[in-house]
Amino acid sequence: MRIGVPKEIKPQENRIGLTPESVKTLVSEGHEVLVENNGGFEAGFENEQYTSAGAKIVDKASDIFNDSEIIVKVKEPQKVEVDMIRENQIVYTYFHLAAAKELTQGLIKSKSINIAYETVTDNNGRLPLLAPMSAVAGRMSVQAGAHCLEKNQKGRGVLLGGAPGGEPANVLILGGGVVGENAAIIATGMKAKVHIVDKSEARLKQLVEMFGDKIIPEHSDKIDLNKLVAEADLVVGGVLIPGAEAPKLVTKDMLKLMKRGSVIVDVAIDQGGCVETSKPTTHGDPTYIVDDVVHYCVANMPGGVPRTSTFALNEATLPYLVKLANKGYQKALGEDKNFLAGLNVCKGHVTYKAVADIFGHQYVDPGEAIKN
Repeated sequence: MRIGVPKEIKPQENRIGLTPESVKTLVSEGHEVLVENNGGFEAGFENEQYTSAGAKIVDKASDIFNDSEIIVKVKEPQKVEVDMIRENQIVYTYFHLAAAKELTQGLIKSKSINIAYETVTDNNGRLPLLAPMSAVAGRMSVQAGAHCLEKNQKGRGVLLGGAPGGEPANVLILGGGVVGENAAIIATGMKAKVHIVDKSEARLKQLVEMFGDKIIPEHSDKIDLNKLVAEADLVVGGVLIPGAEAPKLVTKDMLKLMKRGSVIVDVAIDQGGCVETSKPTTHGDPTYIVDDVVHYCVANMPGGVPRTSTFALNEATLPYLVKLANKGYQKALGEDKNFLAGLNVCKGHVTYKAVADIFGHQYVDPGEAIKN
């Protein structure tokens, strides 16, 4: 198959869909790979590395979209890219459609086959293609939050780990999944006081086994969230309902309880955010203030560390891509129910129930959709 890798055009997005090493793997399987000129430059990958791996460098994104059977990206297609997607073309990337009505409509209209990294599952119900970027975003959330707490960033002027004579900051992590766990790795490493809220007793027990007394586990049904939010210097929003809009756990009224200069980092912003006052921001203009609370809501946090992120992403996504290219989408998805869970929109039909429900579209079973 011919696989196209366009340069990412979302603001401050510097990752790329394939590393040169991944290109080499695909070429060795007999596939042709087209990479947009300087597409990997900001992630530290030169054109020469791609050509040495067997790729062809193409000057224009339009030629890649026109000539490729599979498009491999990192972030959801922007409007100009949606307009270039062809009928029956396979697009393999992060989509986060539950928070993107216009994009969903565009993909339906294109009659393309759209496989979302973030809803591919494994036999344990986990999300293996979302996990590496969730890990990066979780670690970055505390790094970003610590920076935002500095006074010159409009924060409280608090050092996360404290200092002799100064107490450490209170960090409240909402969600004990991959984001929460990785946020806790950094927050505990910086010697902050860390509370983790989750609805699963079993998961909280796992986290205590990992971190010991470095964290304070909080079951969501047994806490006063208003009190925890009011006491927090940094709140990290890491809740996730796979493929669906994030629940609004922190309300606008709760912000009035928070300390002046406290910080919210809403990692769930890709799925609409878990804070009522959250709205997407960019690396170029990452924060805004509501009720004296600093909000950091960058929708592509791992794009800030594109080299690390691209390697981590490819480690997870490449085996599925090889299967897709070798077998075609009908066979590759048809014989793997976990991979099939990634199919969100197929030939004009919405094949992921949470997306269909939120926008009022008819849901079509993905197994049926790929038969046509």
